[in-house]
Amino acid sequence: MKPHSQKPLKEFVRYILVGGFNTVFGYGLFALLNWSFRGLGSYNYMYAALLANLIAISVAFLGYKWFVFRTRGNYLVEYVRCIGVYSSGLLIGLAGLPILVPILRRSLHRPQLAPYIAAAFLTLITVLFSFLGHKNISFKKNSAKN
Repeated sequence: MKPHSQKPLKEFVRYILVGGFNTVFGYGLFALLNWSFRGLGSYNYMYAALLANLIAISVAFLGYKWFVFRTRGNYLVEYVRCIGVYSSGLLIGLAGLPILVPILRRSLHRPQLAPYIAAAFLTLITVLFSFLGHKNISFKKNSAKN
């Protein structure tokens, strides 16, 4: 295998590493903020979720930019594109769950597992979709500059 043909695989492995770290980081941050905001009323978890997501997306953006796709400059443009890719992935999950869950409930021996299996499947699809979106949209390299 030629070194150039290994680049996409290495890039995808780096993407999975950054994404895995960021998933743990984001959830941990949500838990910490949710605990910290407990005196803010019955919707404290919404404040925690919003702030944790904004921070986690920003951390993921920097990890993807510096470690995975290794682009230079264009911070604001790439950040806005990154938010767009994340939003698209969210829409895939929200649209896919109401389709997959009823199908799985009818076909599984343990229908109560349907939401978990559907979410896991959609997560795999979203990871692949997000990788391609970040590679080709968020951090698209301009061939004239790079």
